Amino acid sequence: MLIGELSSRTRVNAHQLRYYEAQGLLEAERGANGYREYDETAVLRVKQIRHLLGAGLSSEDIAYLLPCAVGEAPELPGCPELLAAMRTRLRRLDDQLGKLTQSRDALADYIDAAERTGGDGYPPFDDAESLPVSA
Repeated sequence: MLIGELSSRTRVNAHQLRYYEAQGLLEAERGANGYREYDETAVLRVKQIRHLLGAGLSSEDIAYLLPCAVGEAPELPGCPELLAAMRTRLRRLDDQLGKLTQSRDALADYIDAAERTGGDGYPPFDDAESLPVSA
């Protein structure tokens, strides 16, 4: 199947599919016309990738785990190497959650303090949606 059909069947856009291929997560053959051609196993592979991404795994983590994945969800065997990789990622996520919680708590404290002091609306914004927000 061509990339458009794979995209349609998996609901993953072609740009992402090409990225998965570049990361070594998905394989495609090239037809005589140079177009990517995927076999039927690509549909399952993309679904596995999406599930693992949803678990917060990086493409590097997924490349390591994917050869052992079974089924769409996917299931992963409990071998020591895979468990170590997943535990490492879990620790990283826990660290990130801790930092986000600290940031959230600090921001909530600033909001509480600002609300207690009142003030006459400096800077003079009409509504919260017009406040500058950094990305």
